[in-house]
Amino acid sequence: MARRRPGLLKRFRRMSGVGLMATAVLYGLWYYQERTYWEQMSWMGTPRAEVWYDWKTINRTLRNDGFLTGWSDLRANPLWTVYRLDRVNHPAIGDRPGHFSDDWRTLWPVTSDDYTGSGYDRGHQAPNYAIAAVYGRQAQLDTFQMSNISPQSPDLNRRVWQRLEEVVIDQFAARFGTVWVTTGPIFDDPIKRMSSFIEIPDAFYKIVVAPGSGDAPPRMIAFIVPQDVHGDEPLDRFLVSVDDIEARTGFNFFSELSDDMAEQLESGVDTRGWGLEKVARQPARF
Repeated sequence: MARRRPGLLKRFRRMSGVGLMATAVLYGLWYYQERTYWEQMSWMGTPRAEVWYDWKTINRTLRNDGFLTGWSDLRANPLWTVYRLDRVNHPAIGDRPGHFSDDWRTLWPVTSDDYTGSGYDRGHQAPNYAIAAVYGRQAQLDTFQMSNISPQSPDLNRRVWQRLEEVVIDQFAARFGTVWVTTGPIFDDPIKRMSSFIEIPDAFYKIVVAPGSGDAPPRMIAFIVPQDVHGDEPLDRFLVSVDDIEARTGFNFFSELSDDMAEQLESGVDTRGWGLEKVARQPARF
């Protein structure tokens, strides 16, 4: 008697099982590679949500040229951005890109037009100038993706935030050789959104780490800047501890630090060695 051939349904199941297994293997390899990149592009780990199931902190890590972004599809904002800046003695960057670009990786479509007429600037989280100075043109173009943008009031974006970004690259990176920056928005209740669904932050944070080397211990300095600034405030007015930022964002920063080192670096405000007092009142370029 002739052997019966497997039915079409059975063949389909077998092929589907093989396909699913291959997909799982490929995804595992991709994720392992991405995790390797994330480790290389952050200091002591990327930010982790204190409560993993809280929708307010759910995010996906997007890797860009020169920086990482923790993108929230529910808030249409980058919840955190991490990048390293090195001393650049003679920076040479190209012209500022003339437009912002959509990012296909965002599930909710976010476009530059969403900000038109909103009263808010398209606020870079990874800064255009500093990223271009350290990483080059392609990295600069990546900073103009909408996944790197958050709503900022004009006086914040063009004045205080610009001054702080300038101090980080021109003063802190020059002083220490290398600094790591973690930055992002802070959302308080009640939730406020633009007409295009994009959530409007109440403030922004920036944490700068000088990682230290040899006998030099690591240092941290942190800021929270509200939306309603005038623009000419001294930068030291916005000093806070990293613990303060963690309490308002729901993230655990630098989770790979030992408990003792985290307590030492994150619980207080220590400006010694940063030279902030010399640059806290320098004027904005605009």
